[in-house]
Amino acid sequence: MFKMRKVGAVLAALSALTGSVQAATEADAAKLGKELTPVGAEKGANKDGSIPAWQGGDAATPGWAYGKSRAAHFKYQGDKPLYSIDATNVDKYADKLSPGQIQQIKQAKGYKMDVYPSRRTCTNPDFVTENTKKNVTTAKLGPDGWSLKEATVPGIPFPLPKSGTEVMWNVKMKYAGAGFELPTLYTALSPRQGASEWIAATSTQTYYFPWGKKGSTALSSLPPVEYFTYFSYKSPTALAGQSLAITNYLDKTNEVYYYFPGQRRVRRMPTYAYDAPQIGFENQYTMDEPRMFNGTIERFDWKLVGKKELIVGYNAFGMYDPSVKFNDVAKDTGVNSANRRYEQHRVWVVEATVKPGVRHVAPKRTFYVDEDSWAIVVADDYDAQGKLWKLREGFVIPVYETGSCDNPSFVQYNLIDNRYLLDQGPLGGGKDMRWFVEANDPKLKEGFYTSDNLRAISER
Repeated sequence: MFKMRKVGAVLAALSALTGSVQAATEADAAKLGKELTPVGAEKGANKDGSIPAWQGGDAATPGWAYGKSRAAHFKYQGDKPLYSIDATNVDKYADKLSPGQIQQIKQAKGYKMDVYPSRRTCTNPDFVTENTKKNVTTAKLGPDGWSLKEATVPGIPFPLPKSGTEVMWNVKMKYAGAGFELPTLYTALSPRQGASEWIAATSTQTYYFPWGKKGSTALSSLPPVEYFTYFSYKSPTALAGQSLAITNYLDKTNEVYYYFPGQRRVRRMPTYAYDAPQIGFENQYTMDEPRMFNGTIERFDWKLVGKKELIVGYNAFGMYDPSVKFNDVAKDTGVNSANRRYEQHRVWVVEATVKPGVRHVAPKRTFYVDEDSWAIVVADDYDAQGKLWKLREGFVIPVYETGSCDNPSFVQYNLIDNRYLLDQGPLGGGKDMRWFVEANDPKLKEGFYTSDNLRAISER
């Protein structure tokens, strides 16, 4: 079904024979900013022009400041859909959709995808692109085959990836500033079949990327942390007052401290990682599903399949609108199509297969990674019987504060249970999320995420 373009066939053959690939050179680095964008995407348009050439990612009109509508200041807010995809015509566009997207369209009554002109709005600040260019000849994987070594941050470690593992490190290290905050976050799970009651939890959440500060720093000189996160539940009653502080390491399992108000104590959660179900969501949401993929990558083998063109959530400001009513967005079979904007973009395709001797509830996954932002835009999960199980869609937007793109807001469809989950965005929360370039906020400090501090700031 897919029209896949093979990537690095010669290098892959050499890898199979020798166990390694040829190191990148200064000549490779020189391609960045010329035939490639500064972070490694193809600069030119596709053959039919449906994907335009990248021209620098100019996305915002003048005058935006935090508190103003992001959508209203989007340069292309006047775009109209080119066409819509639904159950009546999905086969026509099947080569531009993932298997999970196709199944969701076919089985969810009234579900549709409105496809807009493709706008390549993603870019990065100069210090990120400069560090990315350095990484071409210095960043490498460790002797274990999966850990990240010798990278300069913030920057893309492998802008010319030769393996699925390298692509996943680009995903994890894409620039999103020093962190971001969600003053009010809805995490919502649709009802079981035959029921009508949603699980809709509200919380506050903060992410801190210690390597994301402006400038150039050797990753090895920093704590081996991908990010710290804190969140505290406001509702429902069963979760209200519960709080977490999590350290997501680059090279080992996360460290989680959980405050339970009924016990008035903080507990360490040593197994709250990987495919462990998140508390309060009826086994529908695992710890490694937020932000499309969460946690360390060592449990999977990552195969770089190639590149293709895919219809994905992009410039989708409707998924970040805090002013809407949540009930107007969360419909029975999926998020209201008016809040989802889709465009055609080129993506890297990576297949993840759980390693021998390791278990996971989704032993096979396929990730589709946008070439311009290095964000996962679509993921298909398969269960232990090889049946298509879950579809996740992330929604990329240009972030005006950072001069880069991010995609925290996502939807996950359980294609077997016919339920879906919405998380990680300010949608319906009343107050916009905020990205930070400098780590000046008190929550953007390592000491904020300790068990002692969690105990001190939690409700009693």
